[in-house]
Amino acid sequence: MTARIDPIPKEVRHFQGRRAGLITRALAAAIDLGVVAVAMAAIYLGFSAVLFLYRPSSFQPLTPSWELTVVVGYLVLTLYLTASWRSGGRTYGCHVMGLRVVDRIGQRLHVASAFLRAVLCGIFPIGLLWVAISRENRSIQDLIMRTSVIYDWDVRPRVRG
Repeated sequence: MTARIDPIPKEVRHFQGRRAGLITRALAAAIDLGVVAVAMAAIYLGFSAVLFLYRPSSFQPLTPSWELTVVVGYLVLTLYLTASWRSGGRTYGCHVMGLRVVDRIGQRLHVASAFLRAVLCGIFPIGLLWVAISRENRSIQDLIMRTSVIYDWDVRPRVRG
């Protein structure tokens, strides 16, 4: 006889499946911004390395404009969020904080829904603050896209029924 190990800690089972609050979601978002910053640095270094290898004698460090940095950062953020929410319903920040983004029936987002939600989150990040006054702990993006961010410590990906 083998013992079954529950992957969800006993202390948090009460919260499993409930909508997450502002603090938890904000911490997950901060972690995700760090991931995007690291990705941006990697893109910068990779592009600089290619330029250096192409013309080492005339290499000058790149100084991208503020506008270019914002546009590329927004694109990286949108792709990161879309891919993460579509594949397993969670970004790295969500994984660390025990969260998952689900559609109105509790399933993984379709690619179009994940993309539109990512676009909204990038354009209007302050919409997350609506969680603080919403009775259902939903952001503006959640209301528009009919999604929810729930506590989900189960690391196995959800599959469509």
